[in-house]
Amino acid sequence: MNAPGSPDPEAPVLLEQGAAGGPGIWAASGNWTLKALAGRFAELERQIGAAARGASGWDLSGIVSLDGTGALLLWRGWGHRRPGGLALRPEHEAIFGALATAPLVPPKPPRGQAGPALWHALLGVADHVLEATRLLGQLCIDILRWASHPREVAWREISANVYRAGAQSLPITGLVGFLVGLTLAYLTAQQLKTFGADVFVVNILGIAVWRELGPMLAAILIAGRSGSAMTAQLGVMRVTQELDALSVMGISHTARLVLPKVLALAVALPLVTVWTSVVMLAGGMLAAKAQLGMDPLQFVRALPAAVPYANLALGFCKAAAFGGLVALVACHFGLRVRPDTESLAAGTTSSVVSSITAVIMLDALVAVIFSDVGI
Repeated sequence: MNAPGSPDPEAPVLLEQGAAGGPGIWAASGNWTLKALAGRFAELERQIGAAARGASGWDLSGIVSLDGTGALLLWRGWGHRRPGGLALRPEHEAIFGALATAPLVPPKPPRGQAGPALWHALLGVADHVLEATRLLGQLCIDILRWASHPREVAWREISANVYRAGAQSLPITGLVGFLVGLTLAYLTAQQLKTFGADVFVVNILGIAVWRELGPMLAAILIAGRSGSAMTAQLGVMRVTQELDALSVMGISHTARLVLPKVLALAVALPLVTVWTSVVMLAGGMLAAKAQLGMDPLQFVRALPAAVPYANLALGFCKAAAFGGLVALVACHFGLRVRPDTESLAAGTTSSVVSSITAVIMLDALVAVIFSDVGI
């Protein structure tokens, strides 16, 4: 029985020989190469699979040219195993021997793997939490050591991180804060103007900015800007084996690299929050002037009475906690980077996403716990 072929005499052909009411020997001839097989993969694979179920042998000595594509097509049709009674040319023996040694069996599509996948995801989250907790414990030990040995405090590293994470982020945080305050006040003023409650725009903006939006916005921007830079720095040190060199010299990674970043960001973020909140309120003041005709001096005078001191203290403390948390998460992912560039890119991305998520979760927890404070 002839397989459907083409007029080209060098086209791949599969024939059954010696069939007298029983299983016969299937012979292949022509060129079994990628170029010759183009457009006939599915057809020949089905024919080979059907023939393999009843063939008594295979004669491939008539194949003129054979490459990996043709060999793999035959191998898949045979069910990923070498059939009995296989006749080959000597030059073709090596490729089928390689397939028999390391068979390319396609993975089976997963069925009902939602449970194991969820379990592995939970185990991954637990592993990150345990590693981050261990890192936090080591930082506490390093702080106690610095308290007893003040000369070991890395003041220059701390000040450098305060400058990079704090001072250099003022332009972007100021711009975003101004636009957010302008938008928030513009939308709020429209609603308050409807009910004749124009004066309460100061209360809404003051509480929202100093207590929630200021610390949150500053932390998210710092996580995307400085947190990713910290992760990338530690990741590059892992790739270039600088961390291994520090270990050989007996220098602690946490005391020399992680702790200065955590302390610096815990100091810098409250200051950045104050700056962001002030600029945000300035944008809100301009919107109130444009929408409600409120005098800027009236806005400034009404602000202290509208925002109790407890809200200022709460926002300041939240910003410090956010800063330490962002730096801790960034350094955690930086130290977990493997010595390859792909892991570095994935670690940096995971660091930013995890930092922002952790900040939002902490903010929600603080909002629930201190819901009655300063209101």
